Amino acid sequence: MEIYLVRHTETVCEKGICYGQSDVTLAEPFDLIFKNILSQLPQKAILFSSPLQRCVILAKHIQNEIKTISYQEDKRLMEMNFGDWEMKNWNDILPEQLNPWMEDFVTVHATNGESFIELHDRTGAFLSEQISKKTDQPIIIVTHAGVIRSLLCHHTSLPLKDAFQNKVDFGQVVKINLQL
Repeated sequence: MEIYLVRHTETVCEKGICYGQSDVTLAEPFDLIFKNILSQLPQKAILFSSPLQRCVILAKHIQNEIKTISYQEDKRLMEMNFGDWEMKNWNDILPEQLNPWMEDFVTVHATNGESFIELHDRTGAFLSEQISKKTDQPIIIVTHAGVIRSLLCHHTSLPLKDAFQNKVDFGQVVKINLQL
């Protein structure tokens, strides 16, 4: 099973802003980078997207430009919920809140948010569901860096604490092959 993991392009947020599940839009212009993304994707694929607009805008563009079999938005593909930290500058988050999370982001929750293991569990449920369908069609997933890192950990058995070894740039396409 071929899976193409596509990270959304840059957002309108300033550098250093924690925006997790906040529904921010994409920075324009994005036409050239969308064209580059399209050149790396297969035709006749099953298309999934996070329901956050920064992914939906790209996913709808993909759907309009290549032949997709189906399109579905799935909440399990949303970025990590950073709770009270959403839309704050990382430097403005109180050290007594941020430091424990920085030391163990896998199991420690962002204040009123989720931990990486929770994100990993929901992305794992999504991935297991797709694997159980045993489709021969390629799958395109338009999503976020945290979700892509999690899915790569599922695929490679990389420990979650090492997930950030997987660098995922804006607009990057990562292809994985899963054996069914």
